[in-house]
Amino acid sequence: MPEDLLHKQFPPYSPAPDEEYMSSSQAAHFRAMLTSLKQELMEDIERTVHAMQDETTVFADPNDRASQESDMALELRNRDRERKLIKKIDEALGRIREGEYGYCDSCGVEIGLKRLEARPTATLCIDCKTLEELRERQMAR
Repeated sequence: MPEDLLHKQFPPYSPAPDEEYMSSSQAAHFRAMLTSLKQELMEDIERTVHAMQDETTVFADPNDRASQESDMALELRNRDRERKLIKKIDEALGRIREGEYGYCDSCGVEIGLKRLEARPTATLCIDCKTLEELRERQMAR
């Protein structure tokens, strides 16, 4: 997943012992993470568009054609996921600007630095996310 790349570029944030949650330096850390990830995703999408334009080979063999179409479909599905992630990143950057980043949309408690390091686009605390997943499983039955 693209978010795995963040941990190589950005070491986890280590707050000072008396540092307030979501201080300006914490917000700056997450803003940099999110901005870097967004840029990387946009470059990937751009590369894919160029590659797909360059690879418009017409194969005479139906198996080769089917394989190429399957590869393109998979690539497009991956890019669609990345497009959705870019939208979530933009929303997270908006929450940072508004001073709402790092707090649960459902109950308002702190999401926590470790959870945000693992998933910087998180909008729910772990408890609310767990409840949401339980409800989704129950509705699927």
